[in-house]
Amino acid sequence: MSKVQLKHKVSSCIDDNKTKLHSLSQDIWSCPELAYQEVKSHDRLVAFFHQEEGWRVDSHFKLDTAFRACWHSAGVAQGHEVSLGFLCEYDALPGIGHACGHNLIAEVGAAAAIGLKATLEDEHKLPVQVKVTVLGTPAEEDGGGKVDMLREGAFEGLDVVFMAHPSKEDATYLPCVSEQDVTVKYHGKAAHASAYPWRGINALDAAVLCYNNLSAFRQQMKPDWRVHGIIKNGGVKPNIIPDFTELEYYLRTPSRTELPILKAKAESCFRSAAMATGCEVEIEFTRNQYDNILRNSALEELYERNGTALGMTFTTDEDVLKNESGSTDFGNVTFAVPGIHPYFYIGSDALNHTAEYTAAAGCSVAGDERAQFFALRVAKALAMTALDLLLDPELLQKVKQEFMETRRREEQR
Repeated sequence: MSKVQLKHKVSSCIDDNKTKLHSLSQDIWSCPELAYQEVKSHDRLVAFFHQEEGWRVDSHFKLDTAFRACWHSAGVAQGHEVSLGFLCEYDALPGIGHACGHNLIAEVGAAAAIGLKATLEDEHKLPVQVKVTVLGTPAEEDGGGKVDMLREGAFEGLDVVFMAHPSKEDATYLPCVSEQDVTVKYHGKAAHASAYPWRGINALDAAVLCYNNLSAFRQQMKPDWRVHGIIKNGGVKPNIIPDFTELEYYLRTPSRTELPILKAKAESCFRSAAMATGCEVEIEFTRNQYDNILRNSALEELYERNGTALGMTFTTDEDVLKNESGSTDFGNVTFAVPGIHPYFYIGSDALNHTAEYTAAAGCSVAGDERAQFFALRVAKALAMTALDLLLDPELLQKVKQEFMETRRREEQR
């Protein structure tokens, strides 16, 4: 078959499976689960691939709620294999469920993978053998499941990885920054606030000083650095000098190379507040840092070409394209394997992480299946982009070369 015919087959195959793909997405959406606790969503995805012919499934791969499903082509080019990965996310947000549309991410990953497999299994003129891998990656919203899986070697052997994230516009890339969370706890000494305050050590004063230290530090921060936080525990009663307070902060920089600098400066603010008040301080950085995404323009160009052919209109709004906002553990993956993380419109102007977006990501209104159409369209674009790489080894080499050069430049910043 020609490349055009193969891409048409990808599209048809995904459409042929749209009912069960939509059911998969809806089942995940209807049962939102938090990071590392995605038991039902995980089991639903594992059952989905067990029921699909030809997939070898590792039900609990590296993490309890992660999985891997693999398919190998028959191939004629012995000893030369290209391994492509499609990622599924499926954790939700506390209180508002799938307000980031991770049920759709799971559907897109599954759809792209089965569409590509169905197209390749009857094609005997491929220049390479092919391995298609689907990785279920838990805990994106909190904890960083992909970082855990990287540490355990889950991405070894993959040549390129693909996933797509719901948004309110189509974009080949939106800036995702490096980020790490930190919890700061101050321990003082309780005393009666009126009768003998001199016997107390005020942990709330430490928390307030910490907050103000960071607010003052913002004057000297780089314009694209971000520090934002809350006081989670500020005491129990006005006439008791607080002996314990707790704050939580997120620290963000455009590049992972700058994050240690920001962390060190923030830590000085935390510790100086303890010193000024006589409190003890505990500083607990999260186990996993989220890295910024390494762009790959060669992959982006292929994806945009395929998306445009399918009817996508990619945003040209500079305010959107240059707005460094969120963070994702997919960034860490892009420092290990070339990858692409485009964003896709789901038929709603609602903002991510809102109740309105939760509704848009599922079928909360009978008969409203707009998100389904857009999810399957982006799955087709991803699978077609994978086909481009398989049919043209020079394109794949170009993607890999750009990855190496971009990573080298990033590490030298």
